[in-house]
Amino acid sequence: MTPWKPTSAQLAKAASKRLPDLIATDLAVLFCGINPGLYSAAVGHHFARPGNRFWPTLFAAGFTPRLFHGFEDRELLAVSAGLTNIVARASSAAAELSADELRAGAEVLRRKAARYRPRFLAVVGFGAYRIAFERPKAVGGRQPDTIGPTVIWLLPNPSGLNANYLPAELAVRFGELRVAAGLPKQRR
Repeated sequence: MTPWKPTSAQLAKAASKRLPDLIATDLAVLFCGINPGLYSAAVGHHFARPGNRFWPTLFAAGFTPRLFHGFEDRELLAVSAGLTNIVARASSAAAELSADELRAGAEVLRRKAARYRPRFLAVVGFGAYRIAFERPKAVGGRQPDTIGPTVIWLLPNPSGLNANYLPAELAVRFGELRVAAGLPKQRR
């Protein structure tokens, strides 16, 4: 699909729209965002807003053989990775989500992980994870809880709004997950 930029009207119409999961059974890693932004929901692709740091981070961490863009999100399946969200509905900011929505989303994630059996569920977003999974002191990396055999791994949100993590540090954190998941570094 050719990238396109949604209009203001299309962005407004995307509010509360749902973005389908990109998932398959037995993936090495199922990346889990907080919820889709309006841009991603409008165009129908995960982390699609130009300038989003998710795709450059995956590339720098060795998950992908080249820099993917949001409109190529389906290419992740070829490297044994998928995409979902804690909350399915789109919003202009994750701050619009209630604690109840996040906790309900965690229950849905538990069912997805049990059904699709990824080796790792990688949640990107400390605050959302802490609320959704009721782990207020959770720190990044491997979490003590699992969902059946699925390991939960907590990562910083690569959003440009998260200025606490520079691109090089994001690449290191995501790279630690790639190594833990037993995935080879993709060649460049």
